[in-house]
Amino acid sequence: MDNNKNFVLNIGRQLGSGGHAIGTILAKEFGIKFYDKEVLDLAAQESGFSKYFFERDDEHRGFVKSLFNSIIPFTSSGDPYGNQLSSESLFKFQSDAIKKAAEKESCVFVGRCADYVLRDHPRCVNIFISADMEDRVARLMQNLQVDAQEAEKRALEGDDKRASYYNYYSALTWGEAATYHICINSSVLGIEGTADFLKSFIVKKLGL
Repeated sequence: MDNNKNFVLNIGRQLGSGGHAIGTILAKEFGIKFYDKEVLDLAAQESGFSKYFFERDDEHRGFVKSLFNSIIPFTSSGDPYGNQLSSESLFKFQSDAIKKAAEKESCVFVGRCADYVLRDHPRCVNIFISADMEDRVARLMQNLQVDAQEAEKRALEGDDKRASYYNYYSALTWGEAATYHICINSSVLGIEGTADFLKSFIVKKLGL
């Protein structure tokens, strides 16, 4: 695809809302690359660090600092990337990997502040997917093999972590309508229906 015609779809999502599944469908429909946790592989390649560090710090601030504070003294320089094992430097490596992937070809990115990282991309659609708690709980019960109480707990904790991560690294607010081009509740139309609706919206917005 001509680089000048590349486009990106950035999907923010509540835990259990079906964002991954919807992103997968959209990537297949448009015939473009899909990145969710695959971004962590790119970041590991970009940085030379083990994927383990990116997995443990994935959309969750603080793990690397708490792990290494007691092992490796952090540098005292004013450069936040002077210490290559800080959460901030891992975020930078991840952001660089996202930018390189988007420059190369059209992509769908799920989470990881991709909409903010790619805020200067000329052809992007930023989407936020929510869902009714009942549907989120049912989906997490099936995916994680937990009971309803635990599923709801995981949903709420997951949202808190994602919001904290996103709000820290971006100048925007996670889940707030003004942050995105479109927000949609997947419980209204279902996974397939939501993907179909978003496909139409994307085609119109990007003139595909």
